[in-house]
Amino acid sequence: MPTRRILSIWFPYLAAERVLRSHRGAILNPFVIVAQDSNTLTLACLSAEANAEGLIVGQPLSDARAFCPNLMTAPENPLQEAGFLAGLRRWMGKYSPWVAEEAPASLILDITGCAHLFGGEKQLAEAISQDLQNLRLTGMFGIADTPGAAWALARFSGKSAQAHRSGDAIKQEARATRSRAFKRQNWERKGLAPIRLQTNLNASYIAPPGKTREAIAFLPVAALRLHRDICTNLNRLGIRIITDLIGLPRGALMRRFGRDVVLRLDQALGADPEPISPARRTHHFATRLSLPDPIGLAEDIIAGIDRLLPPLCERLSKAGRGARQLRLWCFRTDRNFQIIEVGLAHPNHNPNRIRPLLLLQLPNIEIGFGIDTLRLEAFITEPLSHLQHKGHTDAVETARKLRDEDNGISNLMERLGTRVGLENITRLHPANSHIPEKTATKMAATYSEPAENWPDIHLLRPLTLFQPEAIIVDKQGETPSTAPTVFRWRKRTFHTASATGPERLSPEWWLDDPNWRSGTRDYWKIETETGEQLWIFETKTREYSGGWFCHGDFC
Repeated sequence: MPTRRILSIWFPYLAAERVLRSHRGAILNPFVIVAQDSNTLTLACLSAEANAEGLIVGQPLSDARAFCPNLMTAPENPLQEAGFLAGLRRWMGKYSPWVAEEAPASLILDITGCAHLFGGEKQLAEAISQDLQNLRLTGMFGIADTPGAAWALARFSGKSAQAHRSGDAIKQEARATRSRAFKRQNWERKGLAPIRLQTNLNASYIAPPGKTREAIAFLPVAALRLHRDICTNLNRLGIRIITDLIGLPRGALMRRFGRDVVLRLDQALGADPEPISPARRTHHFATRLSLPDPIGLAEDIIAGIDRLLPPLCERLSKAGRGARQLRLWCFRTDRNFQIIEVGLAHPNHNPNRIRPLLLLQLPNIEIGFGIDTLRLEAFITEPLSHLQHKGHTDAVETARKLRDEDNGISNLMERLGTRVGLENITRLHPANSHIPEKTATKMAATYSEPAENWPDIHLLRPLTLFQPEAIIVDKQGETPSTAPTVFRWRKRTFHTASATGPERLSPEWWLDDPNWRSGTRDYWKIETETGEQLWIFETKTREYSGGWFCHGDFC
């Protein structure tokens, strides 16, 4: 069985180079990505020029501008940076089928059995390095038997362990030494000195098979992916390189620093397995049309949709999936774009169902100075499984339901959803509760089926429920536990013609519902002499007895 080989690629300037790649001309000034840390702007990522100026990640922006007045900045964008790294992961699939993302700004590849296709591990690293140079990206490579060792080689090869500045060394605190030394920065007064990026960029460090321990022995303990506080405490004890850590008793290490130190050490040496979990293959369905000249007429956009939609639906059909949400991108000549979205009630890859929905949204497109590119994307899809029918009757019934859905309710929901949004179209489903407000659940109509076999109790409930409103009852001549004959509600006086009830409902004792803190209720269905049909109740607890409220309307 061949030895497992892992390649780790670290992109030290990924966020900065992502922004710099959008500029056609080269930017020679130092460039940094700025992040908001509490109320302070700090450096989140550097360019190669900024690193050469001596700037460090985490440094306040005000201090960085004092060192480098011509510093150029851009705000941090984590979403775009994550999407850019995901694109690199998919692109790296040309070298290995097992590629995974590793935060921050790193990729890890299982190249077992793949390196010989490129002439060896060194040639593979050189090929990736050349491709990254063509993409104007910088990468550091480490190849070893374990992911932990490859990670350490990519980031820390060629570095020496930094001494801990605790103030205990005589050479640091002696008066003569202190008088000759330059003023220390804030970060130098305690803890580890900051780690500067390597200058030999696009370099690869390869540990021969079976030589993992020798390859990482003299690397700093930070190469084991330990927390900065743990590295600081280890340096205080004089443990600065990995070989100092290997010979120490495991029990004492775990009691002093926790299990993470031993776990990371075993993972780097291969004693504890560390699998690589590649990202799942994502379904991507999109078609693009680049136009030789800008267009501005609705007929031209419709003609473009007619060219984009059939191949998109054909790809969906071959993959056995149907579109639920589609998006049409219209890129304008002024480097702006317009987006229209449509949704379907059920997954579908029929162009005749999708085309009318797109046409309904065309008036929302602002043409501007013209559109030169169209892109149609099905960004939400669902699998379309073939149904196994039990017999001819079942097949006929299923076909009838599908026909009714396509031509009836589904078509109506899609057209309404195109105008008001599919999320605003809902339907009610019965719920398992005797509380009037909780007897039905509101669900999205496009992701639920119509409810069947509603309980008979719903026939006795009013069509409209609202928050209980107090009513004034004329108690002259009234007897206990009977409906009122005369009451006043919403500034009107009503006379009862007929009353049905009472129906006693108790609150859910296992829940503290603020609307039911009045306790048990006796509900009555009242029909007044003027024709109103109301649903009123009387509270029956000792604290709230005798209170009357109106809760609903049957009309």
